[in-house]
Amino acid sequence: MACLHDHSCEDHDCSSNWSLYKHIDMSKVSALNEAVQGSVKSVFRAWEHRLDSSGGYLESNEGDPELIVFIPFTSDVKLKSISIVGGADGTSPSKMRAFINRDGIDFSDAQSMQPVQEWDLVENLQGVLEYQTRFSKFQSVGNLTLHFPDNYGGDTSQIHYIGLKGEATQMKRDVVATIVYELMPNPSDHKAKAESGGGLSQIQ
Repeated sequence: MACLHDHSCEDHDCSSNWSLYKHIDMSKVSALNEAVQGSVKSVFRAWEHRLDSSGGYLESNEGDPELIVFIPFTSDVKLKSISIVGGADGTSPSKMRAFINRDGIDFSDAQSMQPVQEWDLVENLQGVLEYQTRFSKFQSVGNLTLHFPDNYGGDTSQIHYIGLKGEATQMKRDVVATIVYELMPNPSDHKAKAESGGGLSQIQ
């Protein structure tokens, strides 16, 4: 479902609503079939700069419009909606499929697997549309994979902006791993920690 972003951002804190880009582990963001390696990282930025693609944009290889974008987060997030600003002249993606908490999805996987949700996209050159998620299914998202199988007839697909609306949890993903380790501590570590007074504290 697409919703129209129909209010003035001067009266609403849109930048805060769309701030999940701050929780993306940018060093691990990747894309399959991108024409320029690493260009996918340029599509994540503040909401108020969504139409500024001077820093680059994601484009597929010539004659192959299909794209996969892998987005890992530094903490689990609750994802409410997604905004996609595509290119002109038929290069905007026409469909989007979402997978969560799955690493290493390739095109064969994406075509054969059932997505958590999929959307038919419209050309959104002004960034005024957002696509709502089935929120109950996007509650503990550690990573998000977006599959764009086709476009509106262009030789390539272009994505100029990906916006993610939602909220991040307080628990960092590396802390979750540490807690799992602490549930089964090494006996040789126990004495040292007791002597040092070390322990876990929740990140605020």
